[in-house]
Amino acid sequence: MSSNPKIELLSPAKNLEYGKIAVSHGADAVYIGAPAFGARAAVGNSIEDIEQLIRYAHTYGAKVFTALNTLLFDNELEQARRIVQQLYNAGADALIIQDMGLLEMDLPPIALHASTQTHNYSLEKILFLEKIGLQRVVLARELSLAQIQEIRQNTQVELECFVHGALCVCFSGQCYMSQFITQRSGNRGMCSQPCRSSYDLYNEDGVLLKKESHLLSLKDFNASEHLQALVESGINSFKIEGRLKDAGYLKNVTAHYRLLLDQILDGRKDIGRASSGKTVFFFKPDVERSFNRGFTDYFLDKRNGSMASPATQKSLGKAIGTVKSNNGSCLTIDGNLPIANGDGLCFFDTQGKLDGFLVNQVLNEKIYPNREIEIEEGT
Repeated sequence: MSSNPKIELLSPAKNLEYGKIAVSHGADAVYIGAPAFGARAAVGNSIEDIEQLIRYAHTYGAKVFTALNTLLFDNELEQARRIVQQLYNAGADALIIQDMGLLEMDLPPIALHASTQTHNYSLEKILFLEKIGLQRVVLARELSLAQIQEIRQNTQVELECFVHGALCVCFSGQCYMSQFITQRSGNRGMCSQPCRSSYDLYNEDGVLLKKESHLLSLKDFNASEHLQALVESGINSFKIEGRLKDAGYLKNVTAHYRLLLDQILDGRKDIGRASSGKTVFFFKPDVERSFNRGFTDYFLDKRNGSMASPATQKSLGKAIGTVKSNNGSCLTIDGNLPIANGDGLCFFDTQGKLDGFLVNQVLNEKIYPNREIEIEEGT
């Protein structure tokens, strides 16, 4: 069994600015969309910007991986080859790919990573990818710790796994729902996210069982409590999802996992941080305060019944307590977290729909919303 002594925290980079933010908040590496053919078509980046990011990241010993992980048509192969050559010339550390046709092309000697889009969930598949020369495999999010351990014990290739962010209801790379419904393929970087839409559920007799429910929407992945086990399982890189998330999310979540990994690495001589230096924060990270639909550890430990988020596809934020009283103009909450003027609070209304308001004023524990709201005690 091969083990890389360097443990890597890998963060998303929407663009040059976000890539720098990720590195300055503790990322050992970032992944960024190539000028074309990335699995997030909306966040492609110029070669010039990617080269600037590479120079910045390399100053701190951090790496830059470029995503060119869609399926390619034959008439796109030459453009893809040119982009790969440009990325190599710019100093990119690796290329994340889905289309294995790239391996038949005349590419420069750049490291290749098998995207999660290649649905890497079996030992046989990962052994195949290792055999054909890929340096790293991004594991499927559906794997358990036991499966990851089995893969590590039988392979030499670098292993990367997701630890935080949005979950697809289907296997990555094998979901054709968006293509079928909207003619927008996730494998071409244009998923319309139908699993986040609301649906009516009927039984075989046509009886309505559930109306306008987000039946396919999953909670967000959070492996914070399993980092130690994942390190011991031989994972080399810990990946945060979110190339479409905002800068606040990127800072908060990257800092959160930086601190957790540093605690694990502290005092260890057999493993260490993949980049140089030490990151110091002037805020306390709290992933509940960033976009999340509620959290699940998915299949890491065992299958559980709380991985879905049918009530809403929107962010729930941090739970602060329950309503003790509400007279229409003000309310009180049974909770001990401080609330300030201008804070945004959300809740589920009497119809089970997510609603929210801004806080106009907090006076003697009474919260005055910016509008009249209907909310029951105990909500």
